[in-house]
Amino acid sequence: MFALGILFLLPFIWMLSSSFKPEQDVFNYPIEWIPKHWNAIANYKEVWMGNHPFSAYYWNSIKVSLLTTLLSCLVSALAAYGFSKVQFSAGRWLFLIVLATYMVPQQAILVPQFILYRWVGLFDSHLGLILLGSFSVLGTFMLRQFFMGIHNEYIESAKIDGAGHFRTFFTIALPLVRPAVATYAILRFIWTWNDYQNPLIFLRTDKLYTIQLGIQKFSSINGEFYSLIMAGSVSAILPLLIIFIIGQKNVIEGIALGGVKG
Repeated sequence: MFALGILFLLPFIWMLSSSFKPEQDVFNYPIEWIPKHWNAIANYKEVWMGNHPFSAYYWNSIKVSLLTTLLSCLVSALAAYGFSKVQFSAGRWLFLIVLATYMVPQQAILVPQFILYRWVGLFDSHLGLILLGSFSVLGTFMLRQFFMGIHNEYIESAKIDGAGHFRTFFTIALPLVRPAVATYAILRFIWTWNDYQNPLIFLRTDKLYTIQLGIQKFSSINGEFYSLIMAGSVSAILPLLIIFIIGQKNVIEGIALGGVKG
């Protein structure tokens, strides 16, 4: 496993190493994992302060990813609680209908979404992009499985004390599945940050571009300079590494909780 892990990390190590090198040293053979000549300051300065600075793209991606993650976690958790702990006659069938929508490929509904967004005025806006990722069937299904692991006695005790569904959800049910919500939040943030298709289709203004579109534009202009492209790529994945390092404890707890409840 250690050997496979090192093998998996080699492309990322090469990318990091190349971002520190001058262009003429990028493809030296044998590979220089530790650069003999360092050009990191010039490379990253060009990426962040050049003609297409990453600061605006970074801010756009951070805003869209954070708001999408927060809204998606809230909506998915509420829906999961409703499908697992609120008893109503059409609940099972409604949940099956929601699951059935997951079988529809996203590409199949791009044109209707595009027409709808143009009609309601959400095209070429961050609000439209946020709403696209805020309603997740996978998030609802995932969190529902964790909510089903909560004993009904907790919910019934809250009802006896006079708590409504919203109070029961926020004060009792949600804290019990915190690792699961944190796990989904990390996954949702990564998916949104790495999303290329939706920003490409639903954004037209350059100042609204996310980091993925920014990298594509930067690569098309500096395609022959691999050291700059690698510096931009390192800048793009750095927030994901930070998020995972901070939240890995919750991810492990979420997996362990799912294994116990399963």
